Amino acid sequence: MTTLPLKSATTVAFDANDSSRSSTSRPSRTQAEQAVRTLLLWAGDNPDREGLIDTPSRVVKSYEEFYAGYGKDPEETLRTTFEEVEGYDEMVLLRDITFESHCEHHMVPIIGRAHVAYLPNRRVVGISKIARVIEAYSKRLQIQEKLTAQVANAINNVLKPKGVAVVMEGEHQCMTTRGVQKPGVKMVTSTMLGAFRDDASTRREFLAFIGKG
Repeated sequence: MTTLPLKSATTVAFDANDSSRSSTSRPSRTQAEQAVRTLLLWAGDNPDREGLIDTPSRVVKSYEEFYAGYGKDPEETLRTTFEEVEGYDEMVLLRDITFESHCEHHMVPIIGRAHVAYLPNRRVVGISKIARVIEAYSKRLQIQEKLTAQVANAINNVLKPKGVAVVMEGEHQCMTTRGVQKPGVKMVTSTMLGAFRDDASTRREFLAFIGKG
């Protein structure tokens, strides 16, 4: 039997800094597909009919994409930095980074965008690495508040900048397609560290750049 391709064939590799998770045995692909068949039966349909016969395999394959972040180390992504910056110490901002995650309470999508800024402290990181950090944390079961803090803390821990700011805007389908069913509502969360937290003018500059000032 094969298992989903993460860091280990028998255990799930979780972020060492995420104390809410611990390593655990991972079911086989066959067991995962059987679980999907059970859910199809529970929903009232026939998993052996033509339209659904390959659905368990497709769902498991989609989960490999949806939850690929469990097999990635976001902080390791940031460790290659550049110090030849000619003394540049002004804000570095990436705006409107799209992300897709899944609510850990209902396992339905959270779709949104992130804005990330930091004040360099003698070194910078390739801009694609910031997007990869967001990808690594978002491709897990999440709540948006935690996701926002994780991204900010990872950048702060590795780059040691003078400040980090992260704002995330997400539309939660656990609210828009079920429950209260209020489409169009977006949740906004923020984490401000260092100068962005302590200096109101720096925080205002960041918020103005992302259209929130």
